[in-house]
Amino acid sequence: MFVAAAVAVPVYNFSGAKAAKVIKFNLNNIGVNGYDYAYETSDGKLASEMAVLKNAGLENESLEVRGFFSYLGDDGKVYRVDYVANENGFQPSAPHLPA
Repeated sequence: MFVAAAVAVPVYNFSGAKAAKVIKFNLNNIGVNGYDYAYETSDGKLASEMAVLKNAGLENESLEVRGFFSYLGDDGKVYRVDYVANENGFQPSAPHLPA
């Protein structure tokens, strides 16, 4: 007879701090025409991203991705970065980023 037991063991990251847990995760509409997802972690990180296929079937077919991520900084402030990624590259936007 084989008996298995599961024990809850905390997971730690490389710095030795307790790792965050994913508390919300949504994945929708994953397919050839795009996708979207969102998540939130126990340490306050949030992210959301949506991609759509542009110019389907044409020579310049590409994905356009729009999204954001946010996190709590060491100074206690929440920082958010919005972005677009498309044929023009990755384009982040946030007040705390250099111009």
